[in-house]
Amino acid sequence: MIPIRDENPTQHVPVVTLGLIGLNLAVFIYQLLLPPQAEYVFIHQYGVVPLWFTGQAPTPAQLSWLPQPLTLVSSMFLHGGIFHVAGNMLYLWIFGNNIEDVLGPVRFIVFYLAGGVAASLAHVVIGPSSPLPMIGASGAIAAVLGAYFLLYPRHKVVVLIWFFFYVQLVRVPAVLVLGVWFLLQVLGSGGAGVAWMAHVGGFVVGLVLIRFFLPRPRRLR
Repeated sequence: MIPIRDENPTQHVPVVTLGLIGLNLAVFIYQLLLPPQAEYVFIHQYGVVPLWFTGQAPTPAQLSWLPQPLTLVSSMFLHGGIFHVAGNMLYLWIFGNNIEDVLGPVRFIVFYLAGGVAASLAHVVIGPSSPLPMIGASGAIAAVLGAYFLLYPRHKVVVLIWFFFYVQLVRVPAVLVLGVWFLLQVLGSGGAGVAWMAHVGGFVVGLVLIRFFLPRPRRLR
């Protein structure tokens, strides 16, 4: 079940959402242009490496100019491949524009970054000794999904159902699409290679934080 578009139009141009997508794509293109060794250094410099972040091992001297806390932000704009960045940007476009519309540009960018930082911290807490860099916008986008789940559960999302030769576009309530997505993250939390806990943590943080970011007339009770 792959979401294709949200059928609920926004009142304003989602300038922050578009800017985030553009920035992520620009950084990814820059990564593609780097030689393999330079890309390796780039990812370890700007990604979150729990082993270094927690101080269990010193950050190598050639990678230490950026303070480790700042990698919680820089890591959000790096991706590990075309499918990684494409999937993240698709979810950001579908669900981010409505959240930006209700929060406004300033609140939305703060919410997005706060969700991403919290998600990265959740990953570090679960695996503080990991030497692998965590990169990607997934944690921040998961926070956006959590906010959407709470605010717009009945909104219809067009999804692609693809099962062998069966291909169909179906309108599905957002609560079902995002509920299935969250369940898959929880079930996959034991797998290697993906920061599942950042996804789960980001989603939960989004559910909680959105209540404090909403403009006063939209406060939830």
